Amino acid sequence: MKEIKRLEARREMILEEMRGLRGMRRGSVMEQHLKVQVKGKGEPELRGPYWLYTRKVNGKSVGERLSEAEAGRFREEVDSFHRFQALCREYAELSERLGELEDVLGGGSEEKKRRRLRSLGTRR
Repeated sequence: MKEIKRLEARREMILEEMRGLRGMRRGSVMEQHLKVQVKGKGEPELRGPYWLYTRKVNGKSVGERLSEAEAGRFREEVDSFHRFQALCREYAELSERLGELEDVLGGGSEEKKRRRLRSLGTRR
């Protein structure tokens, strides 16, 4: 069936894209500006930007200050992790769909197969 071949091909593409991902980090990178009271001035001034990498370690939030160069690299690695998660979800969905299609093609009455195919939005 064309649909099964298409789903299998997409799963292979996902695995290939996963192999290409390099460094990954959980967490997020934020840019901060801090209000600082300067001696002799009435209003506080904004200082920054400062970059902060935050993540959970053993259930607690942990933060680390970064240089501007580190912030760029860490952002890329956080983005890679988010891409990895999206690819994992898509792979799982495709695998589920393949299983459903194989169930339909594997056995049961013709009426049951037709109903199942209709519910999957596929025609034989």
